[in-house]
Amino acid sequence: MTTPVTEVSRAADLLRAGELVAFPTETVYGLGADASNPQAIARIFAAKGRPADHPLIVHLPDASHLERWTSELPALALKLAAAFWPGPLTMIMKRRPGVLDAVTGGQDTVGLRVPNHPMALQLLQAFGGGIAAPSANRFGRISPTTAAHVREELGKSVSMILDGGPCQVGIESTILDLSGSEPRILRPGILDASALGDVLGFIPEFGAKAETPRVSGSLEAHYAPKTPLNLVAAAEVAQLAHRAAQSGQHLAVLAVQPSTFSHEKLEWFSASADPAQFAHDLYARLRELDAIGADLILVEAPPATDSWRAVADRLRRAAAGSNRGQNIGVIKP
Repeated sequence: MTTPVTEVSRAADLLRAGELVAFPTETVYGLGADASNPQAIARIFAAKGRPADHPLIVHLPDASHLERWTSELPALALKLAAAFWPGPLTMIMKRRPGVLDAVTGGQDTVGLRVPNHPMALQLLQAFGGGIAAPSANRFGRISPTTAAHVREELGKSVSMILDGGPCQVGIESTILDLSGSEPRILRPGILDASALGDVLGFIPEFGAKAETPRVSGSLEAHYAPKTPLNLVAAAEVAQLAHRAAQSGQHLAVLAVQPSTFSHEKLEWFSASADPAQFAHDLYARLRELDAIGADLILVEAPPATDSWRAVADRLRRAAAGSNRGQNIGVIKP
């Protein structure tokens, strides 16, 4: 039987040859390519159907590789790396000359992180350089958190899939922009503003400004199932589910609250009231709901608090993406 060490070594060789390798991180599975090989990077975009101006995140073996990729290394970056790497934090910094335009989306910045997964770190150490790796799924669709999800999504587009089991975090990394005058969170993740603030000495602002760079996962429509998905307020879930089922719609519901009624057209799935556990389960559960073949997925909207911000972000974009081109609007009470 092939040993894990042999698998990682073979994966590193495939990357050096310009092939695509999917690998686990603590957040989601990544579709990896040699970040310095333009032909390999082009294969990522082709496999995913990803827009050419959408930047990639470069994964590094450790923080000592930062200077190979950035022309300006802020002191804050080293402080944050010491606190959170390996971990679910991507930092945006000014890129060095020679970093591929295809990696940066033609911008003068690059996104960098060190993932916190033993197999990812083994692969990065064996490869010895930067691996560009967006999520290993078709562009705009639900991110994969198991090797099986990658096989379902990309099949033979990937030369090898390293199976490291289910991802521990389950949603993408927090993206913090350090390229401007002040740090800004451009994508929320499980690493929240208060944790970053403990290291920075202040709470960073959220959201892009006119001068901030484009980053992964920032499009309005993203993380989407094929089935139309609507977010509804917690107080309205039961009423709207009952109404939709009574009208003949085959309905799938994901909610923290328990179901108060049953109906042949209704399939009700319980979700965790803990934001970290909800995030961990989210993409796998959305895939499960999508596979049912329902007419509509209703999801109980999370609370409007900082601890739920990342989950709310993913669900909002999933709803926008799933309803694109669909003739199903938001159900109203």
